[in-house]
Amino acid sequence: MVWTWRYEKADGTLVQLAGEQEEFPGQGDAESWIGEEFKALLEKGVEQVVLLDDGKAIYTMSLQEG
Repeated sequence: MVWTWRYEKADGTLVQLAGEQEEFPGQGDAESWIGEEFKALLEKGVEQVVLLDDGKAIYTMSLQEG
């Protein structure tokens, strides 16, 4: 299994970021990474993320407060 994040605007529009897509061996690794990186992602225009397990959407999470 490969865990990744898909980056989106609040309306679900895909946000393309330069560079490679981060891949994680487990869900916990992906969630720890997003906990460390969410502020930087917000600065790049990402408003929500979707956790993917081998391309299958597991859940969507807003990066915005409130």
